[in-house]
Amino acid sequence: MKYLIVGLGNIGSEYDNTRHNIGFSVLDALAKASGAVFSSDRLAHVCEIRHKGRTLVLVKPTTFMNLSGKAVNYWMQQHKIPKENLLVVTDDLALPFGKIRIRPSGSDGGHNGLKDINATLGHQDYARMRFGIGSEFSKGHQVNYVLGKWTDEEQTQLEPRIKLACDAILSFATAGLGLTMTGFNNK
Repeated sequence: MKYLIVGLGNIGSEYDNTRHNIGFSVLDALAKASGAVFSSDRLAHVCEIRHKGRTLVLVKPTTFMNLSGKAVNYWMQQHKIPKENLLVVTDDLALPFGKIRIRPSGSDGGHNGLKDINATLGHQDYARMRFGIGSEFSKGHQVNYVLGKWTDEEQTQLEPRIKLACDAILSFATAGLGLTMTGFNNK
């Protein structure tokens, strides 16, 4: 059984270790823990990992955040992955730092990456994991905050939260969406 796990982020060293790239960071950690290495492929950096008889295709789109749908659609078609086996990992300003929330579907919530995926796929019926980045910014500075680097305090707490997100992804592929939501939401 195959699953497509898409981490959203922006390519380029200027975006490394930024809040907006948490999707990339989670997939990097999952690949590293599995001994997998990403390679450049069509529209994305891609690798495969195996876990308990499941194959997870990890995709980090190279199309920039606002055009993520093109990569998601291509890799779903390439591996013939049904929408039920798609999970998109993204940042979320509305959640406190480090909280994860998994949902079976939903709106884009103002997130341009999700907005493009919804428009490209023609629906919003796919699972998404939102990783809370907090909202500690002053009025008018949202873009700088989202594209900003983690604070030193956040950095010290980030690794266990990323590990939790990785565990949730593996649970999604083995235990299913319902049990994963019950076990990981609001942890």
